[in-house]
Amino acid sequence: MRFILGEAAVIFDPVLDIFRGKAITIPPLDGAFRPNTRLDDAPVLAALSAPDNLAVLSGGLAASRGASLVAISGRSEPEWLETFSSPVTAIAVSHEGEIAVGLESGDLMIGGVEASLPAEIGCITALAYGAGGTLWLANGSANHPPSGWVTDLMELGRSGSVWRRGAGETGFRAVARGLGFPYGLHPEAEGVIVSESWRHRLVRITPEGRATTVLGHLPGYPARLSPASGGGAWLSIFAPRNRLIEFVLEETRYREDMLAEVPREFWIAPALSSGRSFLEPLQCGGIKTMGIHKPWAPSRSCGLVVRLDAQMRPLFSLHSRSNGKRHGTVSALEHQGQLIVASKGGDCVMAIDLPSEGH
Repeated sequence: MRFILGEAAVIFDPVLDIFRGKAITIPPLDGAFRPNTRLDDAPVLAALSAPDNLAVLSGGLAASRGASLVAISGRSEPEWLETFSSPVTAIAVSHEGEIAVGLESGDLMIGGVEASLPAEIGCITALAYGAGGTLWLANGSANHPPSGWVTDLMELGRSGSVWRRGAGETGFRAVARGLGFPYGLHPEAEGVIVSESWRHRLVRITPEGRATTVLGHLPGYPARLSPASGGGAWLSIFAPRNRLIEFVLEETRYREDMLAEVPREFWIAPALSSGRSFLEPLQCGGIKTMGIHKPWAPSRSCGLVVRLDAQMRPLFSLHSRSNGKRHGTVSALEHQGQLIVASKGGDCVMAIDLPSEGH
């Protein structure tokens, strides 16, 4: 029923808007998205400043932190592996162990060698190897680097693209353009599932470029995807949607003035963390009673990881709510029977025993 209601909202809202005026509708956190405290209750595997990408290298767990790649074991401090010329924005490891690393500068390193890229690619947000060695690449924006994601959102950016390099090929071919910040890739036997952040959905894109929505009307901004044991995937959602931000996105004059006159950290926009300054927006919404920040209060940030089945339908989710600290969940992957989650806003990497549906 929850899927039917969500799809109905997508179909009928534009029709109803003709009679009631423009309505701002955000799907409720219910069913598979029922709120909980699983991320805040999870043990910390490593305290790491703004961890971003997660990957399994030679059987071990690695994470990117700025321009560095570090190994994480949980038994000792993170161990430095490599430093690049620019912050790492994407990592993929092939079945043969070949490592592809995307950088903030727009460069792509494959096996330690800089790859030749079309001039259009300059914002590498995700990489993924598919069957037979095909390498998929998500280019989040044609106008901003990965670190400029919030500016791209507030400018209503729809300049993202997805590229494909077949096994044995030397160049990348554009498969899809006009996307709202593609941020995650999940290769299939034919094509790839893409998380399109600014349209709050997952789309299936074929090698010929045909795009079909497989999961829409998400309650937040989707980030990276990774395979799940038994089929399906794990989806990281890095920030929540809320009505105030949705309203600002529709108010062109206000939004343009805000971008021109207000420091970026104080925009009415999604964030990887919040509550660190009284100058932030939504402080009045983040109501405290008896000194306690209520978990249901409006927030610009949250932590959310969703388990999807083989049809990309949500089964259950793990949360860090408004009053939590493990926000900005940008990556999650399975490793040695655990779910590893990177909280970029919470400065930590968590390890959770693989949960099952409803647990």
